[in-house]
Amino acid sequence: MSVLRAAFRYFAVVFAVGFVLGAIRVTLIVPRLGERGAELLELPFMVAVIVLVARGVARRTAAFSAARQLAVGGIALLLMLAAEIGLGMVSTGRSPSEVVLSHDPVSGAFYYAALLAFALLPWWWSRRLTAR
Repeated sequence: MSVLRAAFRYFAVVFAVGFVLGAIRVTLIVPRLGERGAELLELPFMVAVIVLVARGVARRTAAFSAARQLAVGGIALLLMLAAEIGLGMVSTGRSPSEVVLSHDPVSGAFYYAALLAFALLPWWWSRRLTAR
């Protein structure tokens, strides 16, 4: 499997789950809890998905070097940011910088921490799996 294929698969699975959870969050939970509460409620589910999918990616790309594992996560992160910015621009009419900076200060900080974990977890899992 190539780095690009692994990165795209990683991105696609996490994005798809996030898209479904986001739709549920916006339609059912935001009206009841507000934006911050809904995002904070969704976050543990997304982190669990990221951890599980990253582990699967690391298993399928076990032969990759550490640099290639980091590339998988980095490319997947770029795809995720591009998708977020693109959807944000289309759905809200905001500029790219407005999309990136419009997150709630509290839930947004956790969101960007989750994105950092998203980028690093394929590498981390591969190190853990090869150490065994």
